[in-house]
Amino acid sequence: MREAIKEAARAWWHLATGAALAVLCLLMAAVALFTAVLTLTVIGAGVLPESVLLLRRLADRERSRTAARTGVPVPEAYLPLEGPLPARVRTAVTDPGTHRDLLWAAAHAVYGIALWCVSLVVWVCALTVDGVWTGLAGRPPLVLPLIGRLAGLETDWARALLTPAPSAARDAALAARVEQLTATRAGAVAAHGAELRRIERDLHDGAQARLVALSMRIGLARRAYDSDPATARKLLDDAQEQAEEALAELRHVVRGIHPPILTDRGLTGAVRALAASSGLEVEVSVTGLDGEDRDHGVRAPAAIEAAAYFVVAEALTNAAKHSGAARASVALTREPAGLRVLGEDAGRGGAEAGERGGSGLTGMRRRVAALDGAVRLTSPRGGPTVIEVELPCVW
Repeated sequence: MREAIKEAARAWWHLATGAALAVLCLLMAAVALFTAVLTLTVIGAGVLPESVLLLRRLADRERSRTAARTGVPVPEAYLPLEGPLPARVRTAVTDPGTHRDLLWAAAHAVYGIALWCVSLVVWVCALTVDGVWTGLAGRPPLVLPLIGRLAGLETDWARALLTPAPSAARDAALAARVEQLTATRAGAVAAHGAELRRIERDLHDGAQARLVALSMRIGLARRAYDSDPATARKLLDDAQEQAEEALAELRHVVRGIHPPILTDRGLTGAVRALAASSGLEVEVSVTGLDGEDRDHGVRAPAAIEAAAYFVVAEALTNAAKHSGAARASVALTREPAGLRVLGEDAGRGGAEAGERGGSGLTGMRRRVAALDGAVRLTSPRGGPTVIEVELPCVW
């Protein structure tokens, strides 16, 4: 009897919160009528998208309640309310998700209150009938389980009304995908522009400046060659040093575009070289990439390898500069859908996620997003810092 009462109480609380939500749906009906009148006058058209967003919040609340009661989430499918006001109004009016939400709100305003009122009657009957039937006869309760059935009925109706149609789900998924691709395209363009500016700056401030100095040294050496061979020789020695420095600058720029070591040694060899030169004790583990051979299709595409290389480079650089860790680990895993890169250090943590992170993390996210990949950063205070990157590709 005690367990039956507890279960009935939980079901009744679900019905009670549903009744409160039904009252909000009645208020929403007044808001909808007010919004419709304002929209017809054109002056209040800007209120319509906000009213639709309010309706979506109510529907989301019902989805949360239903999922908490049944343990099965209720899917949603909405078109994004973005852009100029005419586009937002058009989306708000034509979105099938809005139509389903309106239907649910109208129905829930009725059955939400009705089921709660019925549950009150059932409670009164249960205390009398089950009190005698269970308390005196020792039989299982008869009336209390009806409250749970009423709650189940409400969740079934809510799920039926709020689950989007397959076509609406496809449209919403397509809209979300377009939005994601737009964002990643903007990020890729920004990353490309930043990379071009970096290359231009490195060439202008590094290699170009050294080549100009080299040209001047050679010119001075030519003038001094006949009159002062010793000075000319010294100038030529300086010119040779500057030529070597210019070559080193050019190699640095080339490595920033596409590291030659990737072509020569493959991703595994390049990552092991990064680990050896990082200044940390780095453990590198490779799964499914040993014995890389591009001719036999084992290696990932060049863009994927380059992205993975720069992810590892950024992770090790951050670990060496900011984490205070002495050890780190890198794992490369070939998966059926792509390449997985996992970097971890046992440092102090605290790395910022999202766009608030440093320029290196932001550039990493943009580079990976341009390839339709995903970046997950976990860095609690006190560590460890874990960077996980998934790069989709066809092997």
